Amino acid sequence: MYSFTYDVLPVRVVFGSGTSKNISDEIKRLGCRRALVLTTPQQSGLGERVSSELGEFSVGMFNGAVMHTPTDVTEIAVKVAQELRADCLVAVGGGSTIGLGKAIALHTDLPQIVVPTTYAGSEATPIIGQTENGLKTTQRTLKVLPEVIIYDVDLTLGLPVQMTVTSGLNAIAHAVEALYAKDTNPLISMLAEQGIAAIGRALPRIYANPEDREARSDALFGAWACGTCLGAVGMSIHHKLCHTLGGSFNLPHAETHTVVLPHAAAYNAKAAPEAMARIARALGVDDAPRGLFDLAAKHGAPTSLAQIGIQAGDIGRAVEIACASPYWNPRPIEPAAIRELLDNAFEGKRP
Repeated sequence: MYSFTYDVLPVRVVFGSGTSKNISDEIKRLGCRRALVLTTPQQSGLGERVSSELGEFSVGMFNGAVMHTPTDVTEIAVKVAQELRADCLVAVGGGSTIGLGKAIALHTDLPQIVVPTTYAGSEATPIIGQTENGLKTTQRTLKVLPEVIIYDVDLTLGLPVQMTVTSGLNAIAHAVEALYAKDTNPLISMLAEQGIAAIGRALPRIYANPEDREARSDALFGAWACGTCLGAVGMSIHHKLCHTLGGSFNLPHAETHTVVLPHAAAYNAKAAPEAMARIARALGVDDAPRGLFDLAAKHGAPTSLAQIGIQAGDIGRAVEIACASPYWNPRPIEPAAIRELLDNAFEGKRP
């Protein structure tokens, strides 16, 4: 046994079907009465429904959440929360909405109740990524950790299949990096393998039948497991590259994770053989990077950066940004090797 340190995160998790009907109970449990409901323009209908169901516990809705948590949107949302005298936040949606809730909490200390409708997993982390002037930066602080997460399988049944696949692979990326993190520990490694396995078996079933409730439940559990891994240990090259590509080139978040993940795993494969063995075992494959690539390719997800909007001429700038500041990774960060990684991702080569 090796030495390790593990900090347990203070968050309440409510998991099941129909659990979103308990939001008002959780608001009262926090000692609050004036919730601001957050969502994206695309999910305004769901936000309005939740706000209506909360009745006197809702002071209104802000539906301006967008990808990569731009600071100018956060400033507007903070003003709305203050003007409405909100005493808590209810974020209903995916990573964009959850990120906005965290950003508001960072500035106001308002408690958060999060109701995820995708498999991003960021709701389980004390990490926030924000974009300003074309650069995305992250920080880790308990100020942004939601107090309550309500997982309602019912709210994920209508998630489009392609979004399901990319969101699930986004979540798997958290667990993959947790397995070779500098500060990994036995509990997180077990949870990471379990999370990868849950999503890995769920995605093919959802692809075949989007209304498979048991598969949706597996995927949502896997999202929580993988998100918990992200919140507990540090991340490495994969997340650095995805933040660079998303924040500086405005690429879609989940799709970027989906494309980069197999190549980041291949980059670290020789330096982290035990992690690769765990990933392969969880997916039921012989080779972890190829297994991750095939999971995306077989289920309609993008497999190249060219497909999701980056230009070949942008790759050099992405390498510069990703290599500009030092960070830990099992394999040393070398610009030439990172260039090869991104070139392979751009072309969609199978590792």
